[in-house]
Amino acid sequence: MQYLYLHGFASSPRSAKAQYFRDRFEELGQPLLIPDLNQGDFFHLTLSRQIEQVEALLIPEEPVTLIGSSFGGLTAAWLAEKHPQVVQLFLLAPAFEFAIQWLPRLGDEYRRWQETGVLEVYHYTEERLLPLSYGFAKDLLAYDDRQLQRPVPTLIFHGLQDEVIPIAASRRYCEGRPWVSRVELDSDHALKEVQPAIWGMMYPIIYQQLT
Repeated sequence: MQYLYLHGFASSPRSAKAQYFRDRFEELGQPLLIPDLNQGDFFHLTLSRQIEQVEALLIPEEPVTLIGSSFGGLTAAWLAEKHPQVVQLFLLAPAFEFAIQWLPRLGDEYRRWQETGVLEVYHYTEERLLPLSYGFAKDLLAYDDRQLQRPVPTLIFHGLQDEVIPIAASRRYCEGRPWVSRVELDSDHALKEVQPAIWGMMYPIIYQQLT
């Protein structure tokens, strides 16, 4: 079994969640691959690029479990749709409906982004503003979450106080998808204080995979 963790938008493998789960897998003696989805080129980031990057890391015919946080969760869902070897998803505040949740909030900035081709985005790991190409939005708008229909066992963890991706997005995603389970937690988008609880619910599934 191959395990990968996909970090969120404007984040990195150095994020608190990525490091937390890396440490838990180390305790199990199991490697957790955490690719840097920025690829040293945040400006040209797109969902398609992330999907292609992770596809190149998949070992042919080896089953894989994906853990995805926020935009990494959305990436994981699309990978599972395309690749039968993905057998389990753990999604942490997944960025479903990302285009309709995030883009309208930009207001006039979105119009300027279209006109100039550049948006300044705060990168949480770099702790500074970085430019992002309008290609990110154009690419994102080509994806429709309603097309995600492959029945991959999926466990979603989402905070009730999430203001980045409201929990309603995960609730809607669960509708008509009986293979998806959802745990609602008293937390925000970061899910920081509930990480041990999340691991406690993931661990039995992972342990069973490994034994």
